[in-house]
Amino acid sequence: MQNNIDIDHLILNGVLEPVGLDQETGEMLYNFTSKLEKIYPELHREAMNMVNQKVMRLWEQGFVEIDLTSENPLVKLTLKSFDDAEVSRLDSDDQYSLKEIKRICSN
Repeated sequence: MQNNIDIDHLILNGVLEPVGLDQETGEMLYNFTSKLEKIYPELHREAMNMVNQKVMRLWEQGFVEIDLTSENPLVKLTLKSFDDAEVSRLDSDDQYSLKEIKRICSN
């Protein structure tokens, strides 16, 4: 994969789209579009691997449910994911991942 691809390039090529602002930091949030897989297949694989790793960590800890036998598994939030005491025990990276999953599920 080309290491010199920047966000502006991805936006101009329709690969990234803005979806809002992070309520805590004020930073712009982006989602990949369906064009990612066709235009940058290696970046698509890397992004999917990263997402899968983050979701699996939350699944292992009981914050999400996934039917791993499904061809297109759905991620569902568990009651534990809404328990502030339990969420506070997660490291900051996992807390951020859970927050993003909640944001995506609420859209």
